[in-house]
Amino acid sequence: MIHGLSSHVTINHRLTVDWLERVQRARIDVVEIFFARQSFDYRNRAQVAEIASWFRSNPLRLHSIHLPMYSDDQRGQSGPEAIINIAEPDRVRRRTSVDELKRAIEVAEEMPCRFAIQHVGLGRDPYDERKFDAAFRVLEELNVFAHDRGVAILLENIPNELSSGERLMRFVESTHLKNGFCFDTGHANVMEGVSQAFGVMGDRIQSTHIHDNDGVNDIHLYPYLADKGTIGWRGTMALLRRRADRIPLLMEVRESDAIPDQIAAVRQVLDRLEQERPLEEER
Repeated sequence: MIHGLSSHVTINHRLTVDWLERVQRARIDVVEIFFARQSFDYRNRAQVAEIASWFRSNPLRLHSIHLPMYSDDQRGQSGPEAIINIAEPDRVRRRTSVDELKRAIEVAEEMPCRFAIQHVGLGRDPYDERKFDAAFRVLEELNVFAHDRGVAILLENIPNELSSGERLMRFVESTHLKNGFCFDTGHANVMEGVSQAFGVMGDRIQSTHIHDNDGVNDIHLYPYLADKGTIGWRGTMALLRRRADRIPLLMEVRESDAIPDQIAAVRQVLDRLEQERPLEEER
C-alpha cells in the first residue's frame, strides 16, 4: 500500500522543508499537511511559497490537506469566533467559517493535491438536523470552490453524533452530495468500532487516518508502540487491503516525548502494519 504521514505529528512546531526532507528520506510516499496556523500558516504567503517550491522539486507527493479547525494560531483559545464549523446553524458565524475555509483551499493553487479533509461539526456535537442542513449548504459551495482548484473534499468520521460512518453515509445519500470519505481508525474505535464503520463507509473511502487509542479517548497513539492501544491491527489491515488500490496508509499520530524520533517510529509502524496477514495466510 501507499505509505503516508500527516504533519499533525509536528503540529506544535513550525512546518519546515527540513521536516519534509526527513519524511522523504524515511521512504514515505505521500504527506498530508494539517492546516493549523501555529504549524502551517496557510495565510502566510512566504511559508506557503517555500513549501510549494519544495514540493515542485522533490518526489514526495502532497496527497491531501487537512482543512483548519481554527482560524487562530492558538487552537481556538483566542475566543469562540476562532472556531471553524461548517455545521454551525447561525448563518453569520457559518459564513465566517466558509470564508476561512476558502482561504485555506486557495493554497491548492500553489500546492496541488488530490484531497482536502473536512470535519462535519465539532467534537462531541449532539445530533441536530439543523446542523446537517447547515453543513449541506456549506459543502454545496465549498465543493465547487475546491473542484475549480483540482481538489475533492473528503468528509472524516470524527467523535460526534453527526459523523459516525452511518450518519455520514445517511447525510451524503439524503443530500446527493458526491463527497468521499476519509476513514479514521482511531475515531471509529471510540465510536461504533473499526469494522462496522469501515463496512458502512465502504466504497466512498478515498483516504485514511491511521492511529490508535484506549477505546475511549481520541489520543492519536502510535499503533504497537503505546500500552493503551486497543485496535486489532490484523483485522483492520485485512479491511484496508480491500481498498489497497485506492487508499494510502496515512499515519495521523500525536507527538510523544517517549518517542524521540517520530518519523523513524512512523516508518517502523508502517512496516509492521504491512506484515499483518490473516491467520490462514500464515499456515
